[in-house]
Amino acid sequence: MTNPRDADRLIQEVYRILDQKKAEDIVGLDLRKVSDSLDYFLIATGTSTPHLEALERAVREGLEELGIAPESVEGPSARWVLLNYGPLWIHLMSPEARAYYDLEGLWADAERLALSPAI
Repeated sequence: MTNPRDADRLIQEVYRILDQKKAEDIVGLDLRKVSDSLDYFLIATGTSTPHLEALERAVREGLEELGIAPESVEGPSARWVLLNYGPLWIHLMSPEARAYYDLEGLWADAERLALSPAI
């Protein structure tokens, strides 16, 4: 999935899924100009452990319906789940983990992606 249009469709689909499941503060970062090994991050907050689990399940099931499987999954944990879909890394985090690790601050030089609301 090296085609930027394919990556954009994947990002928008994951955003749609997360938005429908009420993920909070969904942010997309384009890392291609600031990293040699990463392309895109989507970062979202889940309000509780069950919410994080529901977000992970929704993303995995929604993309599996499209024939897309994750390359790897780290977690789940009560604080952070990381889903690797090749060019797109999805970080589902508790509010505390998100504040502590501050990925947006760490990658402050990355361009923010324009994300469309769910239809």
